[in-house]
Amino acid sequence: MKAEIIAVGSELLLGQISNTNARFISSQLAELGIDVYYHTVVGDNPNRLLDSIKIAEERADLIIFSGGLGPTKDDLTKETIAKHLNKNLVLDDHAIMYIEDFFKRSGRMMTENNKKQALVLEGCTVLENKHGMAPGMLLSTENHAYMLLPGPPKELEPMFQFEAKPLLPKLLYKENVIMSHVIRFYGIGEAELETQVQDLLDNQTNPTLAPLASDGEVTLRLTAKADTEEEAWKSIEMLQAEILNRVGKYVYGYNNESLASKLRDILIDNELTISAAESMTAGLFQSELAAVPGMGVALVGGVITYTEEVKINQLGVKKETIDEHSVVSSQVAEEMAIRVKEKFNTTIGVGITGAAGPDGHGDQPAGTVWIGIAYGDVAPISYKLNLSGMRNTNRLRTVKFAIHYLIRLLREEGLSKI
Repeated sequence: MKAEIIAVGSELLLGQISNTNARFISSQLAELGIDVYYHTVVGDNPNRLLDSIKIAEERADLIIFSGGLGPTKDDLTKETIAKHLNKNLVLDDHAIMYIEDFFKRSGRMMTENNKKQALVLEGCTVLENKHGMAPGMLLSTENHAYMLLPGPPKELEPMFQFEAKPLLPKLLYKENVIMSHVIRFYGIGEAELETQVQDLLDNQTNPTLAPLASDGEVTLRLTAKADTEEEAWKSIEMLQAEILNRVGKYVYGYNNESLASKLRDILIDNELTISAAESMTAGLFQSELAAVPGMGVALVGGVITYTEEVKINQLGVKKETIDEHSVVSSQVAEEMAIRVKEKFNTTIGVGITGAAGPDGHGDQPAGTVWIGIAYGDVAPISYKLNLSGMRNTNRLRTVKFAIHYLIRLLREEGLSKI
């Protein structure tokens, strides 16, 4: 099954906004085993949009449009598709009621052109827009399926996730069940991971196996087709077991989990608390954790100890430790972890020190990082990173490695399973 994404909007071509919708939709389709071979961007011009539709029909089964569903004259996506498919546009009762109610609640006067947003393709499945006004549409013909989605990501993403995506397996694979499962890795590069599972990639049939790398993380997507969900999941489990046997120590979670959300679950499930002393990351580690809902149960607090003086006077790191080993060292990272754990009375303390770049620190080259972890009554442990990249990239990668090492340590302590 092949899909093409057509983003409509002159503002995309002018560089005024980024086409983040195509990336989101592609990632979602990949989970269903639907291949996206082309992304197309076209301006607010009916003739050029029609040309794009005709080209897409030659090479895709599913054509997904984003944008052009608004109330203004340059919003012309559904009008162009309706004309091309010889379909009428009809007023959707639920959509017009929602739009009218919105204007009543906001105390604003509804203009006539807003009714345009409630027009849908005759015979389509209407996709409810719970975060905006224009509904989406899914229309199936003998040879193609057409999906129309609004342009704003805050409207498109939930609509696709909760309204459109559940319809696609039944629409596109009527005789089979398609199940997809994502395994998430950290601490291993894409090339190394592929090397470890190369024979599985070369010999894949059903289930299929697809790697993807982004932001320092690597994922493997397993997609199975079967007559029932039970059969599909069974074949996924068999392949997953082989993958875990080879590279299981790098796995931190599955599907929609993130490093931070996985750590949150482990901390909460085991009634653990955490604090951090950060030098080069300057609070970024705590910020990453705090971005996850519910983390307040486990995250107690922390300190930013950017200078040696603050490390000594505020945190309590011994001056002798810094003088003997340098501020970028395993000894200082471990002592930072111990002191912040004591100061905030938490079960876990994390200490991060390093040279983010572009310059090194003393005899330590840029990209040298030490992460210290103090857990319970266990002796503190530290991990060294040798990063290469831009300054802020190194800071973000350090944060992710710190979370990764925490997950691995707690798993080794028997507090979490893969």
